[in-house]
Amino acid sequence: MKKALCIISGGMDSTLCAYLAKKEGYEIIALHFDYNQRTMQKEKECFNKICEKLNIKTKYILDVSFIANIGGSSLTDLNLEIPKEKLHEKEVPNTYVPFRNGIFLSIAGAIAEKEKCESIFIGVVQDDSSGYPDCSHNFIQKAKEFINEGTNKSFKVDIKTPLVHLNKGEIVTLALKEKVALEYTWSCYEREDKACGKCDSCLLRLKGFQNAKAKDLIDYI
Repeated sequence: MKKALCIISGGMDSTLCAYLAKKEGYEIIALHFDYNQRTMQKEKECFNKICEKLNIKTKYILDVSFIANIGGSSLTDLNLEIPKEKLHEKEVPNTYVPFRNGIFLSIAGAIAEKEKCESIFIGVVQDDSSGYPDCSHNFIQKAKEFINEGTNKSFKVDIKTPLVHLNKGEIVTLALKEKVALEYTWSCYEREDKACGKCDSCLLRLKGFQNAKAKDLIDYI
């Protein structure tokens, strides 16, 4: 069976990508990163539930806490305040983790080569997100080039981004159509008990459910 490495954060987008990979007939190798983000334990809990739901046998949970040591993001630095109440559309907010997807994809490339995966799935969204520079289609294409250039010549991998040009309403609609267990996913940047409902990620999630005319089943404060 063909294999796909799925980077699964525990969030809605990456979870939908894993479901789509399974639908395409891939055996899924699941990859999750702990980088001392504020909601690290909740995200890992969601990741494990998703792997169980999809009957994923091979999974990697990697400690990349050096990302928090680099700093520069309110997701890892408790001295920085997470922006609330409005979506940031013009400037990149401080929730951006510098070059996070570049780091993730470099590691994913190594695992994909070792596991002989044909594809890497990553749930980046370019057109309806907080404007993170490492979520663009062009960035992903460059990442694909450097992975294939820097690995064994007998190995070639594709990076699949099925959600990159969708908005959150379309993502929620597709997830519901594919019967994704969205109640097992987490989006909040700040809290692990109940979602704050006010950070960029919560606002985007709530906007997606509203546009899809659906009800979110997770708890909000």
